[in-house]
Amino acid sequence: MLVRWDPFEEMSRLQDHFFSGKGLSKQAFRVAVDIREEKDAFYVDAEVPGLSAEDVKVDVEKNVLTLSGERKVEKEEKEGTFRRVERHYGSFSRSFSLPETVDADSISADLKDGVLELRLPKKEAPTPKQISVNVGKK
Repeated sequence: MLVRWDPFEEMSRLQDHFFSGKGLSKQAFRVAVDIREEKDAFYVDAEVPGLSAEDVKVDVEKNVLTLSGERKVEKEEKEGTFRRVERHYGSFSRSFSLPETVDADSISADLKDGVLELRLPKKEAPTPKQISVNVGKK
């Protein structure tokens, strides 16, 4: 079956969606993250403009760092309709595997000027353990 794409029909559908005010529906959005390594620690900077510390959650479980939270619609419009909505609302979640050299018990997080700044201090890497092999013993 051949389906013909009509750009005017698509534009009409998008206008109906946004001009009806439905553009404010909750949807997941992606948080931009920068990760850098320095001698003493790893640093993670995540852009979370407009969010407070209460809106953001930082978890570490089984060497996985997870950043999550939600940006809520600030106010509900009673009059008029939105003609354009570019800001993203809804929940987000980003997870990162941590190297064994991160001291998970000493991770710190600060929120400043819309950027969540995480410091992940390093610890000494575990050394391999050699196990001797015994012969003829049970």
